Amino acid sequence: MAKKKILAILFGSLIISIGINNFFVPFHILDGGMIGLGLILHYQYDVSVGVAILILSVPIYAAAWIWYRDFFYNSIVGFVVSALFIDLFHWMTVNVENLSPLLGALVGGSLLGIGVGLMFLYDISTGGLDLLAQMIADLFKTNVGIFIFLIDLLVVFVGFSVITFDEMILSTIAVAATGVTTTAIVMCKEK
Repeated sequence: MAKKKILAILFGSLIISIGINNFFVPFHILDGGMIGLGLILHYQYDVSVGVAILILSVPIYAAAWIWYRDFFYNSIVGFVVSALFIDLFHWMTVNVENLSPLLGALVGGSLLGIGVGLMFLYDISTGGLDLLAQMIADLFKTNVGIFIFLIDLLVVFVGFSVITFDEMILSTIAVAATGVTTTAIVMCKEK
């Protein structure tokens, strides 16, 4: 694996873990995709977010192994490292007591978008539903950020059973920030 890809995985995963642990979890915000499903399980059952992501992603990785092997190889490391970093750095949080929840949603979502976008620049995925979105985008020759945004919104609405209405609004804002940031970064590569 090239040095730049390794650095993209490490920095992207670190940025994602900072967004999740410092902004999403303290404000009870959901992300979309597999991270969002992991957060739903965390909020409902106090399950480790990273472990939940790893377990829930197995069926998608099985499909990628069969039909999109290139994506499988390009995302397995990013997926595992990002899930592990979320759990590894869960203790490394900042005091968000004086931060508005809206700002937390915007900053957290933007950090996720930067981390995911950085990995996408090197054809790396964080796996799970992002991998599914990447496979769909490749099939339809469309920007992956659009599919990530739609899947993320669906997960947030599914998660409404474990969050309040205000937290759902914040989650939707965070997902929008993630989608816009990811799309902007990917579009820079396409130019």
